[in-house]
Amino acid sequence: MFSEIKSKVRVSLLPLAKRIPLSPNSLTLIGLIVSFYAAVQFARGFLISGSLMILLSGLFDALDGAVARVNGSATAFGAVFDSVCDRYADAVIFAGIIYGLIGGSITQMYILSIPLWFWAIMAIIGSYLVSYSRSRAEAMGAPGMDIGIAERPERMLILTAGAMTGLLGASLFIIVVLTHVTVLQRLIHARRLLG
Repeated sequence: MFSEIKSKVRVSLLPLAKRIPLSPNSLTLIGLIVSFYAAVQFARGFLISGSLMILLSGLFDALDGAVARVNGSATAFGAVFDSVCDRYADAVIFAGIIYGLIGGSITQMYILSIPLWFWAIMAIIGSYLVSYSRSRAEAMGAPGMDIGIAERPERMLILTAGAMTGLLGASLFIIVVLTHVTVLQRLIHARRLLG
């Protein structure tokens, strides 16, 4: 279902992408900078503004690909650069949340009697493994590894919704569960394809 929505959003961004004078890599870099600002907001305990910055970063993340497609300027390096910047963005946002929790800017909560900073660390690990399991399996020759229920847009939307509604702990826990389930799905899929 979410992949259909992503496809529709990508198509709807194409007219806007035609009017953007910046290169795809510039848009990727701007999105990363916005993610750093989101992390600062979370570290200061400003969950709503941090969430809004995640959404803005996501817009730049969507626009860089749209601009590349419209202008015919997609490159292999651009794909690598985008992927690396996405990993930095994921980590810095969760690091901002951890800093806010440990520093007291965000009220410390517990899920299953475990402090929330631990769930944020597990969310970082899960986020990285979702990406790594895909790229490693594809490098070994397994096509179609974009399966799973917790790709980056889904994770960021869950985090944003949780932070905006005061359910940050629940959103982190959901991200942890969904990312690790996605890794398992990808491992099973790779096992089927690679034998």
